[in-house]
Amino acid sequence: MILIGTKCQLEQTVTQELTAASIGSGALPVFGTPFMAAMMENAALTALQSFLEEGLGSVGTRLDITHDAPTPIGMKVFAEAEIVSVSENGKMVDFRVSAWDEKGPIGKGTHTRAIIGNEKFLTKCNSKLNG
Repeated sequence: MILIGTKCQLEQTVTQELTAASIGSGALPVFGTPFMAAMMENAALTALQSFLEEGLGSVGTRLDITHDAPTPIGMKVFAEAEIVSVSENGKMVDFRVSAWDEKGPIGKGTHTRAIIGNEKFLTKCNSKLNG
């Protein structure tokens, strides 16, 4: 059973490779929104994974976030995901996500993940190559 309130927090230091300029989502050398989003998703994935049986995984289906403040190269950033609800059939899991740096909040929002069978999902995905 998936436990509401379970959290996972991740941290990393902003490097040149993690900037908006580096990925092309902006022109400045500041922490890029795509990297913040990925940290949030990774925190959610990690929070959920321990509840899943072998062979099961999860994929992101929705991400609704704001990126509210810039973070410079060299500063630590943190992302947290908290499980807030599970669908009646147990296949969809909703999270509250947030991010901050050493000076305060930088982003927040919600995220939804679908629980999937890894092999079945990959088979379905790869079938796109055959047709």
